[in-house]
Amino acid sequence: MNSIFTYIFLGITMAATFGPVKNVLLNTGLKNGFFHAWFFSLGALTTDIVYMFVVYFGVGKFIDSLLLQTILWSFGCFVLLYTGIESLLTLHKIEMNSKTGKIVRLRHSLLAGLLMSLLNPITILFWLGIYGSILAKTAGIATGLDIILISGAILLGIIFVDFLYSSLSSIARKLLSINLLKTVTVISSIFMIGFGIYFGKHAFQLLF
Repeated sequence: MNSIFTYIFLGITMAATFGPVKNVLLNTGLKNGFFHAWFFSLGALTTDIVYMFVVYFGVGKFIDSLLLQTILWSFGCFVLLYTGIESLLTLHKIEMNSKTGKIVRLRHSLLAGLLMSLLNPITILFWLGIYGSILAKTAGIATGLDIILISGAILLGIIFVDFLYSSLSSIARKLLSINLLKTVTVISSIFMIGFGIYFGKHAFQLLF
């Protein structure tokens, strides 16, 4: 088995890739602070663990279903468009130190991270490609304990990057003025809508 640090670095590389989930994570941190971004990342991490099990037990072959792919791209499109538009419509609610209803919103952030990552076809294909290839490479060589260590190392790298993203968004939130914070949120929301359109395009192509 390769050095465990190799797989930690792999997890860092995977998590550092900027995509729709990371975009929303940053936007969540900018709007509501560190803990909301961190809980969002924990929701996304839960999905990562689920897909690791899916790939490990060979269920990933069902992703070849055209119907399932279309549903995933369509739901991803809906979630991203809804989140982006909702962020634009609630710009006036952004405050620097809002604590009202914090427990409820933390749960909402956790659920948002879980659903957004779960319905993100890129996440699924990413795990099928990366984690699937690792399992194929170590087949017949690695023991069950080796697989657990490899999986844990990858997740550790992902957790490190998510913590860094959450911290940076929280720090930026404290440094930015309300107007600048709203400007950043608008840009982030436009990216989300752009990702949503991209997902919708793929769903359309699969349907027709």
